[in-house]
Amino acid sequence: MTPPDAAVVAALDTLVERMIAAGPLYTEHDPDWPSPCELDEPDARGRVRWAPVRRSAFDLLEPLAATLNVELHPSLSSYYSRWFHDGLAAEADEGPVDLLGVWNPEDQDRLLQNLLGHALQQKRTRQPLTLFFALTEPDSEFILSVLNDTGEVVLERPGKPDRRTVADDLASFLGRLRPAPREG
Repeated sequence: MTPPDAAVVAALDTLVERMIAAGPLYTEHDPDWPSPCELDEPDARGRVRWAPVRRSAFDLLEPLAATLNVELHPSLSSYYSRWFHDGLAAEADEGPVDLLGVWNPEDQDRLLQNLLGHALQQKRTRQPLTLFFALTEPDSEFILSVLNDTGEVVLERPGKPDRRTVADDLASFLGRLRPAPREG
């Protein structure tokens, strides 16, 4: 098992603390998709209040690394393995960011399948391996990913060769995010 990236863990923990301090988090309740993050029963609008829950193991991406037969950058494994959480809406200087997360243990499988599909598409088109961790503006084709060889955060369109570096590493990118305003 690759040891956790301490800088990513610290930056993510600080961001999660700021998200929690910014007010309650809500998501649509799905009785068939329970999470350890859920705090209450659904409200009258079918929403449930939730909070991120810390995980203890940092091996979530090991099956993906084994399938691809590559060593994955430790920053991404630290990011996905640190917390159970729903999407976290944040703001960067460049615009809105929706940080992807793992909602429950079953969601891990879905995430791994999506990351594998992304990686295989890159292999087919002979692009360097990136692994996504966030979405940008709604309805945008762009995602935020970690470039596996360097750990840089890049803005990219899946399947397209054009990408732009937005941060030298995931920890510095997470460190500059702010919680997005949210409805109660």
